[in-house]
Order: sequence, then structure tokens, then C-alpha cells
Amino acid sequence: MSGVVIVGAQWGDEGKGKVTDYLASRADVVVRYQGGSNAGHTVVKDGQEYRLHLVPSGILYPDKVCVIGNGLVVDPVGLCEELDGLQRRGLPLARLYVSDRAHILLPCHIRLDEAEEQNRDNGRIGTTGRGIGPAYTDKVARIGLRAGELMEPGWEDQVVALVEKKNRVLKKLYGMDGFPPQAVVEKLRPSVERLRPLITDTSLLLNSALKEGKNVLFEGAQGTLLDLDHGTYPYVTSSSPTAGGACTGSGVGPTAIDAVYGVCKAYLTRVGEGPFPTELHGETCRQIRDRGKEYGTTTGRPRRCGWLDLVMLRYTARVNGLTGLLITRLDVLDEQPRLLLCTGYRYRGELLEGFPASLRVLRECEPVYEEMEGWQQDTSGARRLDDLPPAARRYLDRISEIVDVPVAMVSVGPQREQTIVVEEIFPGS
Repeated sequence: MSGVVIVGAQWGDEGKGKVTDYLASRADVVVRYQGGSNAGHTVVKDGQEYRLHLVPSGILYPDKVCVIGNGLVVDPVGLCEELDGLQRRGLPLARLYVSDRAHILLPCHIRLDEAEEQNRDNGRIGTTGRGIGPAYTDKVARIGLRAGELMEPGWEDQVVALVEKKNRVLKKLYGMDGFPPQAVVEKLRPSVERLRPLITDTSLLLNSALKEGKNVLFEGAQGTLLDLDHGTYPYVTSSSPTAGGACTGSGVGPTAIDAVYGVCKAYLTRVGEGPFPTELHGETCRQIRDRGKEYGTTTGRPRRCGWLDLVMLRYTARVNGLTGLLITRLDVLDEQPRLLLCTGYRYRGELLEGFPASLRVLRECEPVYEEMEGWQQDTSGARRLDDLPPAARRYLDRISEIVDVPVAMVSVGPQREQTIVVEEIFPGS
């Protein structure tokens, strides 16, 4: 058996969709283990771009089993709309399953998300407004509705009760109108009927696959620095994108995980608010953003861009126990005459050893840079490490040396074939 976890090693948007799509060719099962429709994975196949939100990236392979795990919050209507879009483009969806323990997201969660973001005393945190936080809040408060309950008689009554409860919160706390409960039920009904055959005990499915010796790829959404526990709190998501979340979010034990790979861009981006020590402004930022098409898959917002932060990457390597690095978008840096790598933080005259938990400290940190020569050559056609310019090889080697994690794969473009494999992720497949 082989269980491999793919995590975002930065603030999300690292290119996990392309990486997971590539690795899915060698996997038998692909499972999403956390998040919801706030995620956005972009995959390019045969020149066509697919934007996935809830559906695992392995869906583009007709022979792969795809699983939406128990760690997700699922908008049934949104999921069906996503499935409709994929079917219109000729993709078979017969091998998709949804965990009976995944929590359900309703329209009232979306309205609550918008209201909470607008009324934060300490400023907005940059939520996508998709209702993810309120749905996870209900899960933790033990009042949520799970997918398995949609298969039971009387599920409509449970939806009505939850909507009425959320309506009271909207009215009393924010002075906002809620939703007619019965109208929510009727809007939900077609999606419930369509999804019902897909809902199953996916923990049993995954553990059976592992016991049969199949390759299982665990796909994380967002990134480590957006993790509820280990991220730049409170500018984080409401789930656990780290490797530990793969177990709790899919129902497999830690002994089922054989390797953990961190996906990171050759530079750094961030969406939303919060400190960003290596953030760029001006012409260099514009060049990287335009060349990398750095706009959110889900929100369309322009991403903040900066130099690669190896203090952060060392931290994310530690909390995930990374086996290897999967570096994406190296080609975006092709035109830069010089590159800076952040190798340390200086805080009030002292060099910090690690990545600080305090956002106040992080805001005051001055990045310590190491300058490297740019290669100023087109790398998009490289298929082996030896095809890369020497300066690009040195850049990758320096990243690996400082983070103390080997580079296992390098992406030099959005197409599947624009991938340099240094180490086989699923040996023998």
C-alpha cells in the first residue's frame, strides 16, 4: 500500500491542483480531506482549464476513485453545479463518493459568513464568503447536519430546525432577514436526491483500498499557513490543511501515511489580510503577478506577491514532516535578473530562529535576504533537471539545502507534461 499526502506549504494557491492531477495518474484513489468550496484548484488538460472547488483533482482521470472526505463542509447545491459543469465538458463522474460524515453547508451559513466579516471589530480577515467558517462552527458546536442524515427519513425537519436557529442569529445579532426554512428544503431537495447514491462510509472505502495495496493520494486544500492551529491566526481557514488533517479528515490512521509532500511556489503569494514579511511592491510585483496570472481561482482577487520565504518553508516542513518539496511555477521567474531568498528574520536587532506565532512580531520582522543570480532563460520546455539553466539548478539546490528537504518535483508550466520528476512519488506504479 502507499498513502501519500499533498499539502500546501505556503498560504495556499501553490499549484496543488496541477500537482495532484499529475500524481493522480499513478494513484488509484484521490481524496480531499478538508475545506470546502472556498478552495480553488486549477487543472489544465488538453489545453482546457478546469477550476475545481469541492471535487478532487483526480476527477479528470475516468478510472480513478475520487472521495470527498469527512473533513469537508459540503454545499450540496454548489457541488451539483460543479458536477454539472464537468459533465457538460464530457467528464464521467461515476466514481465519485461523498463521506456520510461530511457536514452540510446551507445558504444561511453563507449569509452569516458575510455578516460576520462585515462586523469584525478587529478588521476583516479576508474570508471568501462561502459560508465555510459558520458551517465549521456548527460542526464544533455539535448542531451541524451531516451528509449521512440526508439519507434518513425526515431530513427535511432537521434542515428546517437548523435554518430557524440560524435565522434567529441573523436577526438578533445582525438585524438581517433569514431564509424561509421550507424554501431552503425545496431548493435542497433535487441536490439531495442526486447526491444520495454517492454518500457512503468513505473511511471504510479508503482503508479497504489501502489494505488491497492501492495507491491513495490525500489532497489538501488551502495551505499550512492557513491552518487553524499552525497558521497565521486569525488570518486562517477553519480547518486543518496540514498533514495531520489528512488522517482526521479522511478516517485513516497515521500509520497509513507513507510520505508527505509540500507544494510551494518558487516565490510566494498571499490573498487577503495579514503580515507578509517578503511582500513586493511596484514593478517586480507586477511582473510576477502578470506572468504568474496571480488572481484567486475562487474570488478573482489579485494576489499579493513576494520573494520566497525559507523561514516559513522550514516551519511548514517541520509541522507537516515533509518528505519532499514539489516546487511549482519556476518558469514565472524566468525573466528576473536577480532573485532574493529570505533565509532569516531580524526582529528588533535579533535574528529569530523560527517562524513567530505572534502577528505583532511577524509584522515587525525584517527579512534577511540572500541574493542569487537569475537565469533569464525560458524553462518551460525543460523535462529533466539537466535541461534547466545552471542558475535555476542552483536556486533549487539552495532552497533544498536551507529547508533541509529534497526537491522531488519541479513544475515549469500549467500543462501536465511541463513537469520535471526528480523522485517517483508512487514507486513501482
